Amino acid sequence: MIPRYARPDMVAIWEPATKFRIWYEIEAHACDAMADLGVIPRANADAVWKAKDVEFDVARIDEIEAVTKHDVIAFLTHLAEHIGSEDARFVHQGMTSSDVLDTTLNIQLVRAADILLADLDGLLAALKRRAMEHKDTVRIGRSHGIHAEPTTMGLTFARFYAEMDRNRNRLETARYEIATGAISGAVGTFANIDPRVEEHVCEKLGLRPEPISTQVIPRDRHAMFFATLGVIASSIENIATEIRHMQRTEVLEAEEFFSAGQKGSSAMPHKRNPVLTENLTGLARLVRSSVTPALENVALWHERDISHSSVERGIAPDATIHLDFALARLTGVVDKLVIYPETMLANLHKFRGLVMSQRVLLALTQAGTSREDAYRLVQRNAMKVWEEGKDFREELLADEEVRAALSEDEINEKFDLGYHTKHVDTIFARVFGTD
Repeated sequence: MIPRYARPDMVAIWEPATKFRIWYEIEAHACDAMADLGVIPRANADAVWKAKDVEFDVARIDEIEAVTKHDVIAFLTHLAEHIGSEDARFVHQGMTSSDVLDTTLNIQLVRAADILLADLDGLLAALKRRAMEHKDTVRIGRSHGIHAEPTTMGLTFARFYAEMDRNRNRLETARYEIATGAISGAVGTFANIDPRVEEHVCEKLGLRPEPISTQVIPRDRHAMFFATLGVIASSIENIATEIRHMQRTEVLEAEEFFSAGQKGSSAMPHKRNPVLTENLTGLARLVRSSVTPALENVALWHERDISHSSVERGIAPDATIHLDFALARLTGVVDKLVIYPETMLANLHKFRGLVMSQRVLLALTQAGTSREDAYRLVQRNAMKVWEEGKDFREELLADEEVRAALSEDEINEKFDLGYHTKHVDTIFARVFGTD
C-alpha cells in the first residue's frame, strides 16, 4: 500500500502494532476465562494483564520470528519477556495459531467495515443534497451514449443514492457475517480448550462464536465480505464514469471542481481533466482484484491449510484502504461537482425536438394509426433532423399524413418538457421517503 491512496484511520487497523495488540487481548481474555473455569491459576491470568499498557516491540518480534519462523510463537516469546516465563506458561493453553490469527483478522475487518460504513454515510449525504438541489434540473437521458428522452440531474443523483444505499445494506450484512471468532484449538474440536473460553473471548471483543470451525474460520465468510467490497467499488466506478462522460468537452454538463492554481496538463495549459474520477476508476479495479482470490480461498484442504494466508495478508489491507480512500474522494467530487444547467438544456435541444419522437409515436397510435405506420411516419421525419438538420416539430407540422391524424395543437403539446418530469416527486419519495 502506498501513502498516496491511504488514510490514517484505516491504515492504523493494519499496522503490526495494532495486530499484536489484538493478539494480546485475545490471549489475555482467554486466560481470564480459563482461570474462571479453574483450568489455570488466577494469579497467572492476572499476571498476563501486567502487559496491558506495553507497546510491543515490532522489531523485536521480527527478530525472534527470524529464528522461530513462526509469527505467533515469536509474539508469545516476546510477551513472556514482559510478564516473565513463569507467569506466561499458561498463555495460549489449548489454543492453536489460527485461533489468534483468524479471530484477529475478523476483528480488523469489522473495524474496517465500521470506517467504510461511515464513509458511505458521508457519500449518501452528499448524493442526497445534490439530488435535492437538482431535482428539477432537466437534462437529456442517454442510451448507448445517444440522446434518448429528457430526465433530470436530480434523478441521476437519486439513482446513485439508491445504489449506494443498497451497498450500505450489503456492507452491514457483510460486517455481521464476518464478526465471528474461533478459540477452538487444533482442528476445531475443543479437545484441549473449553468452548466457554471461546464464548468469553468473543463477548469481550464484540464477536459471535463461530458455530463450527475446523482449524480455521470458514472462508466463505471472507469471500462474501470481499465480494461486497467489489460491488461497492463497481458502484464507485459507475458514478465516476458518468461524471467523466459529463465532463467531456463535447458534453460539458458537469465537471470536477478545478481549484485556483491547479494544472490540467504539463503540455496544454487549457486542459481541465477529470483526474479524480479517472483515479476512482482505477482504484475500483484494484478493489475488485481482491474478489477472485477471496473466492478461491474458500476451498482449503481438510481441516486447514495456509494457502489463504498470504492472500489475505495482501488483500485485506489493500482492499479496505483503497476503498476507504475511494469513498472519501468520491464524496468530495460529488460535494463540489460543478453543474451546468444551461448546457444541459442546450444539449437537450441540440437535435431540435428529436427526443420527443416517442410521444408523437404514441399519439399517432392513440389517434388510430397502426403502430407500423406511426413508426414509419415518425422515423421519416426524424431522419430529416439527423441527416439534414431540420426541425422535428416543423417537419411533423408539414407532413400531411401526420396532420391527417394530429392537429397543430396536438403536435405542439408533444414538445412539453414538463411531461417527462411529472413523476419526479414520486420517484424521489420512493428513494428518500416522504419527509
